[in-house]
Amino acid sequence: MLLYMSNGSAGAKSTPLHSVSVAGAVVREDGRLLAIRRADNGTWELPGGVLELAEAPEAGVAREVLEETGIHVEVDELTGVYKNTTRGIVALVFRCKPSGGTERTSDESTAVDWLTPTEIEERMSEVYAIRLLDALDDNGPHVRSHDGRQLMGRST
Repeated sequence: MLLYMSNGSAGAKSTPLHSVSVAGAVVREDGRLLAIRRADNGTWELPGGVLELAEAPEAGVAREVLEETGIHVEVDELTGVYKNTTRGIVALVFRCKPSGGTERTSDESTAVDWLTPTEIEERMSEVYAIRLLDALDDNGPHVRSHDGRQLMGRST
């Protein structure tokens, strides 16, 4: 898959700015998924963050999961691309396997837990729950957009 960004055509009023983030859908052998409760807003989400400029996406996922949870991971595959149309954030989600470490919180997380799919649906907003649930099927990678509150359209 070839991805590129355009600066737009001549005469355009502004150039869209996007941020690229990465997140790990870490799946344990028993089917539970790793989640964090964010320190800044108290919501449950999958661990992840902004991809650094010179960083490969897979390395960014491993770094972010370790920083936020204390868990080392092996990155398996891309399971989804999600765009927040309001904030201009494109998130790449990768299915991962835990490979060591011990759960712990960080400056960015107040809780770390292994959740069942049902618990994910109960604790997370739809725009974050779907990222973990998409990682459980073999129909990806999924491509979805949302406005920060609800999904827009269907997966492609």
